[in-house]
Amino acid sequence: MIDLHCHILPGIDDGAANLGVSLAMAQASVADGVSVVVCAPHILPGLYHNSGPQIASAVQHLQDALGQEGIPLRLVAGADVHMVPDLIVGVRSGRIPSIAGSRYILVEPPHHTEPPQLESFFFSLIVEGFVPILTHPERLKWLQHRYEAIRQLVRAGVWMQITSGSLTGAFGRNAQYWAHRMLEEGCVHILATDAHDTHRRPPDLSRGREAAAARVGIEEAEHLVLTRPLGIIENEAPANLPRPAASTGPAKFGGGYVEADFPAADIEAMEPAKRSSGRPSSHTHTYLRKFVGRLRQLAESERW
Repeated sequence: MIDLHCHILPGIDDGAANLGVSLAMAQASVADGVSVVVCAPHILPGLYHNSGPQIASAVQHLQDALGQEGIPLRLVAGADVHMVPDLIVGVRSGRIPSIAGSRYILVEPPHHTEPPQLESFFFSLIVEGFVPILTHPERLKWLQHRYEAIRQLVRAGVWMQITSGSLTGAFGRNAQYWAHRMLEEGCVHILATDAHDTHRRPPDLSRGREAAAARVGIEEAEHLVLTRPLGIIENEAPANLPRPAASTGPAKFGGGYVEADFPAADIEAMEPAKRSSGRPSSHTHTYLRKFVGRLRQLAESERW
């Protein structure tokens, strides 16, 4: 398996406190069946001032330590990037790392408060040729109020990464409910640990894979923890990777599908919650059908 989101670098954020913890996490990951880990420390202005060169150096130092200890785990540089206005400029300059230098970027929204201009922020990344991966949406406190927006992002080409522990109930019943629902609706592309240590938030990808297999089958569970993560590290275009599969029927919200692919009647049928809420939706549908069709071509192009 490949763990695409892990806070294993020592002393760089709220993850591994020191080298000893990092080595223990690495050993636990290998024992769990993981062969590659993406080191994804937080980048958050005002709290975690990590940068691309700093992260790359930390990855190399930890990789050397793993070699000395005989731990067969490959490390890849990345970051858990919080939403900031200059994110695109930061990635282009190298200050903010994508995953293994690819088109894929882990992006973490605010946990307790919905960010303003959520859709336009992610759309701007897609227009620039990136594939944003929204981290652990099932744990966002505001998800239940904006779930339709999350589904619109999926249709537009934003990838979703849920936490393995959410599927097993480690983050509470609410996160587990949304993790199950998103998975069963074909809205999940990646399963990762978001591990921070070996006790409170340990590497547990195999348990998450088993829980996912019970919901969407063994093949899709394999895509969640190996096929798509490997494609990301190798910078494959989204169109070349398998689309998420729903538990029943076709996966209408998986990667590569966008609202522009569906007749207006199907789009209306997908969003009963929006219609019942009394919010106007026709102008949103018209906008998305025109806009995300262009985004899809850009996101799946070979610009990289």
